[in-house]
This record gives sequence, C-alpha cells and structure tokens, in this order.
Amino acid sequence: KVVDDAQDVNAELANLYSEARLKLLLTEVYDGESTLRANALTEENGSEVEMESQNIMGVKVPEIESIEVRRGLIEREYGLSNSSSRVDSTADKYEELLEKIVDAAETQTKIIRLLNEIEKTKRRVNALEHKIIPEMEAGLDKVSQMLEEREREETFRMKKIKEMQEEEA
Repeated sequence: KVVDDAQDVNAELANLYSEARLKLLLTEVYDGESTLRANALTEENGSEVEMESQNIMGVKVPEIESIEVRRGLIEREYGLSNSSSRVDSTADKYEELLEKIVDAAETQTKIIRLLNEIEKTKRRVNALEHKIIPEMEAGLDKVSQMLEEREREETFRMKKIKEMQEEEA
C-alpha cells in the first residue's frame, strides 16, 4: 500500500510540476520576469507542518497532517494592481505543488524507514541462520555426545559392580 501510494504521489507530483512550470513560463512571457520577482519577494508563506507518528508493522513512521498552503487572492500579500490572473494562477499552482511535495516527502520517508527496518531484519535472520543456529546445533551435538559417553560409562560401571557382587556371592 505504501509503495502504491508513493507511485501515485510521484506521478501526481511530476504532473503538477510540469503544469506549474508551464504556467510560470507563460506568466514570465506575458507579465515579465521583473513582475514575477517583485510578487515573489512580497510573498511570505509561513505554513507550519504538524507531524505525528504512525505504527506500520512495528515501525514508527511520520504522518504529516495535511497542510493548507493555498491561499485566496486576498490572503496573498502582493498588490492586486501589480499582478495579473496569470500570476495568481501560477502562485496557486505552485502552492498546490508544495502541498504535493509534502505528501511525497511523507510517503518517501515511510518507505525509507520500512526499508531500513527490513534490512535490519534481514541481517538478524542471516545472523540466526549462519551463526547462532549452527553454534547452538554444535553445542547440542556436544551435549548429546557427552550424555551418551556418560551413559556408556554408567553402563560399564554397573556391569563391573554386578560382576564384583557376583564374585563375592
């Protein structure tokens, strides 16, 4: 599910980036680079991200609350007389892109943490298979051999005791 989400988010991110880039280029052509820069410099977006933890198969992964980056025309701080609808449309598309980037970052962080945990688990399994289990089996064989040897010695000793008792009788 996480991988499917990542693929979907990455596809959406690529599409949004292409659309935003195209809008930016068109706005730059029609309104000029200086207008764009002036409007961009007046922008101050102080969006905050709230993070929580989610538990997936015993691995804590971040869950980012959906942030609202997109603002209305009035909430934007540049003057209405200095901007066109293209500037507003471009700003809106980049705000949408920023929201999608946050989603992509969350999904990719989940994948990275899950992959790291899978790697740790693989190393533990390899250690069990190739070191710990063979050592335990070798120890078990030694204990088994020692017990068999003691049993043979005990049997031999019992025979000797029986022979000695028969000779005395």
